[in-house]
Amino acid sequence: MSKPETPWKVPLADVKLEPEELVAVTAVLQSGWLSMGPKTEEFEGRFAEYLGVKHCFAVANGTAALHLAVEALGLEAGDEVLCPALTFVATANAILYTGARPVFVDINGPHDLNLSVDDAAGKITERTRAVMVVHYGGYPCNMDGVRALAARHDLKIIEDCAHAPGAVYHSAQGVRMAGAMGDVGCFSFFANKNMTTGEGGMVATNDQQLADQIRTRRSHGMTTLTWHRHRGHSFSYDVVARGYNYRLDEMRAALGLVQLARLPQRNSRRGRLVRAYQEKLRSLGGIELPFLGSPPGGAYHLFPIILKDGDRAAFMQMLAQKGIQTSIHYPPVHTFSYYRRQWPPDFDHRLPRTEDAASRLVTLPLFPEMTAAQQELVVESVREFFGA
Repeated sequence: MSKPETPWKVPLADVKLEPEELVAVTAVLQSGWLSMGPKTEEFEGRFAEYLGVKHCFAVANGTAALHLAVEALGLEAGDEVLCPALTFVATANAILYTGARPVFVDINGPHDLNLSVDDAAGKITERTRAVMVVHYGGYPCNMDGVRALAARHDLKIIEDCAHAPGAVYHSAQGVRMAGAMGDVGCFSFFANKNMTTGEGGMVATNDQQLADQIRTRRSHGMTTLTWHRHRGHSFSYDVVARGYNYRLDEMRAALGLVQLARLPQRNSRRGRLVRAYQEKLRSLGGIELPFLGSPPGGAYHLFPIILKDGDRAAFMQMLAQKGIQTSIHYPPVHTFSYYRRQWPPDFDHRLPRTEDAASRLVTLPLFPEMTAAQQELVVESVREFFGA
């Protein structure tokens, strides 16, 4: 089956599935067992081994992963969770699901679009229970600083790794995988992510008590699953907690196993494309390049640029006319109407560095199968807009 037609010579992202994915999914369909079962268990085990953690739980999507994380930590009404506003709204939505309130933290600046530890420190109150970090674009945030802050104030750490499967963090203590440094790590396998199952996600933790909570709440709070009963391990079940239908099916798990095996190679290709972009655009006076000079080992999910000159709408329209798709990652969550209504009218919503960068931010195309010719078209079009 061919892909749907697209007007883009260079799409923002692209998904390429190989025959191996088709074989893996077909084998599941032929097996007759489609709901969560042996392939899901295998996927969870492989992902846990890849991250170097004790427990992983495959779930329906990345938002479900975040929701299970905050539920397992026992967050409730009256609690506050520090998180960035420069993220997809799911990060903050998952906090609201528990009745807790997200407290938005500024970024470091246009050079580093991740959460500022200093700004986070200034927003801690007696109600603060946790900090939810986002490894923006696949570039790990300052986890040494986050972990030190959390230790001082007895805060839990949730890592939103939707952009960062396979990213590594360098510190004085060595190299750690994104998603394995906090209390809980959460991943998304949406279609535009570094590895995809169409929809899907994963929750990772080293904490046995959290693992027990996540395992139970993922499937309606039940003590046994259909797959366990099918194998004769139990004949009935109890419901011991408020739970959800956040299970992953076997077809997506089969996809995930193939995609996980390819992840290091595909992330490496993304890194080479990022370095080529940086080399060709770093001298252009009209833009700034976030994460320039960042340590190796990122997941390189996005390639954002910050416009210093020119109208953003005109810039994006000019690239669109040349067949180049762009986007904005993201409109800051604290500026959305719904979120502005969550605080008293006199509450200070300002995040000056976030608002400044977000108003000038544009995401350029980046995907592993991007050709040299496609990247050159993007580069030359950017340079043309700025008269270079």
